[in-house]
Amino acid sequence: MTGRPAAALTRNLIVRRLASCNGRPSAAAAPGFRTAGRGDHNLNPGLCPELPLTAAAVLVPLVDHVDGFTVLFTRRTDHLEHHAGQISFPGGHVEPSDAHPEDAALRELEEETGLPRGRVEVLGRLDNYVTRTGFDVVPVVGVVAPPIELAPDPHEVAEVFEVPLDFLLDPANHQRHTRTIHGGNRHFYAMPYGEYFIWGATAGMLINLYETLTGP
Repeated sequence: MTGRPAAALTRNLIVRRLASCNGRPSAAAAPGFRTAGRGDHNLNPGLCPELPLTAAAVLVPLVDHVDGFTVLFTRRTDHLEHHAGQISFPGGHVEPSDAHPEDAALRELEEETGLPRGRVEVLGRLDNYVTRTGFDVVPVVGVVAPPIELAPDPHEVAEVFEVPLDFLLDPANHQRHTRTIHGGNRHFYAMPYGEYFIWGATAGMLINLYETLTGP
């Protein structure tokens, strides 16, 4: 493994690292967005998202265990309209009642997993991520201290699980795959972990987390 192992990461170091990309927008709506910012277009030159873009936010929950950080994920139920059955971070649309993306991410965390927002210490943001399906996502990074008691929403969440941060920050576990979607080849990042296939936008945001936390 190259870079800084997760075992060496502390809350304060994570905050300093996040400051390098904190709040950096995607620029996806501007001319030349295909080469600006982060999103599905990074591995798919010429890919255009569905417009207009919909503001969204997710929480990247780092669980601060004694033996190191893990990242908490949800597996979406199979009947949802968007990204059914996929591995994702807790999150969703930014609603008019949300004061800011952090508020939206914490609200969605509480609604989807039952984890109270007061248990989360928000540390900062990763870069915005634009999906092919037209979402402009703000990934909010927060730390949660165990023990964690969850009550997942059975309508939206099929499962909640954790993956060691060390695993996700190891470039040996970063893969690139290709699938045929709507008649064309789409390239995407993936980080398979046991029975879980973490891919697409979630894996793309994890690449941003990796580059932020392990860079020089």
